[in-house]
Amino acid sequence: MQYQLLEQLYASGRISRRQFIKMAVAMGAAMAIPGVLSRHARAAGPQRGGHFKLGIGSGATADSLDPTTWTTHFVHALAYTFGNNLVEVDAEGKLVPELAESWEGSDGATRWVFRLREGVTFHNGKPLTPRDVIDSLNFHRGENSKSSMKALLKSLSEIRADGRDLHFTLESGNADFPYILSQYQLIILPSDGDGGVLTEGIGTGGYVLKEFEPGVRALLARNPDYWKSDRAHFDSVELLPIIDVTARTTALTTGEIHAMDRCDLNTVQLLQRNPDINVTQVTSGAHFTMPMNVNTPPFDNPDVRLALKLLVDREEMVQKILHSFGTVGNYHPISPVLQFHADLEQRTYDPERARALLQKAGLDTLEVNLSTAEVAFPGAVDAAVLYKEQAARAGVNVNVVREPSDGYWSNVWRKKPWTMCNWDGRPTADIMFSTAYAAGAEWNDTGWNNARFNELLVAARAELDDTRRAEMYREMQQLVRDDGGTPVLMFADLVAAHSNAVAHGTIAGDRPNDGGRIAERWWFAA
Repeated sequence: MQYQLLEQLYASGRISRRQFIKMAVAMGAAMAIPGVLSRHARAAGPQRGGHFKLGIGSGATADSLDPTTWTTHFVHALAYTFGNNLVEVDAEGKLVPELAESWEGSDGATRWVFRLREGVTFHNGKPLTPRDVIDSLNFHRGENSKSSMKALLKSLSEIRADGRDLHFTLESGNADFPYILSQYQLIILPSDGDGGVLTEGIGTGGYVLKEFEPGVRALLARNPDYWKSDRAHFDSVELLPIIDVTARTTALTTGEIHAMDRCDLNTVQLLQRNPDINVTQVTSGAHFTMPMNVNTPPFDNPDVRLALKLLVDREEMVQKILHSFGTVGNYHPISPVLQFHADLEQRTYDPERARALLQKAGLDTLEVNLSTAEVAFPGAVDAAVLYKEQAARAGVNVNVVREPSDGYWSNVWRKKPWTMCNWDGRPTADIMFSTAYAAGAEWNDTGWNNARFNELLVAARAELDDTRRAEMYREMQQLVRDDGGTPVLMFADLVAAHSNAVAHGTIAGDRPNDGGRIAERWWFAA
């Protein structure tokens, strides 16, 4: 009976191949091992069943179910586990239908019509209607909203329904408007009947939220009425914020979790040697930054900002912090994997020029505080210490302030004058710029306000000629590089790991955890 139970545990993915072999030998059943492994050989297609546990290197007690507050990778994965958007960016980076079955733009991309899918219900049994979509989007547009999506939806002047069709009118054209509606904060929630939405974790997604304890875990069960018949293969899913990378790695190697994001690049080779673990590396637009508040001295001086940028030896950063799992940045956030990436002259480490710029700014010496925490990005504390050494060669004294990981995004980032930060890749240059660099954007973490950049941002968004659009984006990248307050240190590959007990298709490179949709897209292999 014990051996039968052991075989069931292996078949369901609850224990790894190595654990099964070790326990079978201990039971004296070594002779039966080849037959069991043969019976439960990896299937070619997705299998249903099992309880999937994901360890995520972010999440905090401040997390909530209100999408206007979402910032961490934990709530990003949670959103796509219980919810859907009108459209989806697939694993290949292409825009595909989700709750909207089709869409079409007209009048210079100022008018868009989305046809809402029929037969979809929320987890509480309520049918999906156009009103749910309208109230979900307006929830981010309200006067008092602090949502990061408010800036992206700023030009939206009207949403109205005509049967199953949703009509969007924009104040100015936006060729990338459908991509905006794929952002995880814009999952569709049920209307509360009074112009708002229910922020209780009720969605239309593949899993129903059963328990949510911020900073501890989220537990979800498969939605038996999910409208996507080829998704959501697990019986249940548990999302666990495990901030400490050593604890996260130990949980994976001991079988406490099935997958983890953000591997420790210092020790990832140990995971690569483990026959029960599969390490994945995906090229992405994710990047690590050190945003300065340009409205706070000394960062209000563009010469000081440029000097501090020139003191980043990014080649050394990529080698020592990313262990070559990435590429150098060039002070702007548009990665080489994105359309409209501009091949600008690469800035290099230059302490002599940095010293001259500081003298031009009237500073013989400079002392600044740099706030960091491991949750800022993997290796963020080490990166800050390395930068301190690099900056010292130009006479700049950087005080590395180690902040608590819990509450870092609510209490430190955008609150302290100089911090460390990470950004997921965005599907388009416009969304990246509009989210983090446009004047007044909620997540503009430097407070940068460049009139020419803001003018180009609006013009490029409405431009339908790709050649002209590329010229505009090139100038914008140059403005950010030369005048902005964000030293983009490097573009990081997404390095994650999972047990051989789970299987998957192509892994998305836009954001961690298969674009946040790991619970919907993956399955147990045995």
